Amino acid sequence: MPKGDLEGQAGPDAPEAAAKPFTVEDESALRESLKRCSPATIEAAIAYRKTQEASHLPAVIIGVIERFVEPDLRPKLKEADDELRLVEDLGIDSLTMMEIVILVEDVLQMQINNEDLRNLRTVGDIKVFIDCKVRGLPPPKPTKFFPIEEIVSVMPIQAPFLFLNEATIAGSGAQGKYKITGQEFFLQGHFKDNPVMPASLMLEALGQLAVLYLLEGAVPDEGKIIDRTKIFFTSCEGVRCHRICRPGDLLSMSVKPKRTKMPLATFEGSIRVGQDKAAMAEEITLTFAYADAKKNAPAEAATTSSGSDRDDTHPPVAAAVNA
Repeated sequence: MPKGDLEGQAGPDAPEAAAKPFTVEDESALRESLKRCSPATIEAAIAYRKTQEASHLPAVIIGVIERFVEPDLRPKLKEADDELRLVEDLGIDSLTMMEIVILVEDVLQMQINNEDLRNLRTVGDIKVFIDCKVRGLPPPKPTKFFPIEEIVSVMPIQAPFLFLNEATIAGSGAQGKYKITGQEFFLQGHFKDNPVMPASLMLEALGQLAVLYLLEGAVPDEGKIIDRTKIFFTSCEGVRCHRICRPGDLLSMSVKPKRTKMPLATFEGSIRVGQDKAAMAEEITLTFAYADAKKNAPAEAATTSSGSDRDDTHPPVAAAVNA
């Protein structure tokens, strides 16, 4: 099979020759390849090879990753969190990643281009990528990672009112993280001798992640640019808080676009601390406007050269979300 030619193994347009009979010898070889994986992983791999059903893939992928992760980190995989980062959370370096890929190629009878690996940052990225490959579908657009430096350069909202430490954006939505340090100015009085992250600011953090998605992930009308100075909070529906969040907690946030039609963009959002639900909003709606591309060009050039887009005259989305 030529490298990268996976036209699928399960896609409706795949040639019949792509599916080979799964023999007793094949099963024996498969069990040998996965001998250091869990029995559940082996059975899922056998079921996939026999049926080509993509529903077996998540168990195979998680099982193969687990095989190469340090024992003390394996419980994280059992939590079924697709946001787990391969390097930061699971300690997978580039060499280990290659070992994982080689075993996946052997087990699933496919080949993966090294170029594709650069875009796989989370467990969820791997699941989606492999699923697309075996179905003969084009791979999803790569997830874009934003460290704090890039977030600051993009966002109209700045410290001390910026509640994003890092973020990733894909076509399906955005993920973000914020660590409550205990040094936040509002914790001095919320509450006295009992610092608690205000629920309204947790919603603000989700709103900020939605703003980042609008600026960096949304696809505007052809020839249009979203004006970062004209994004404001409009409404929030179906809000529920499940957990008190305190200094030391790491907020893992997620927003997904529900509908976008100028001048409104609506998202659903959620926050977790570990595996605990912290807060959710069924709908967060922002209003936005397009900028004149020609008028905006000099400002964009200046932003690129300076590496910063701070403008304290731009009101943040928080203006309408009161604590």
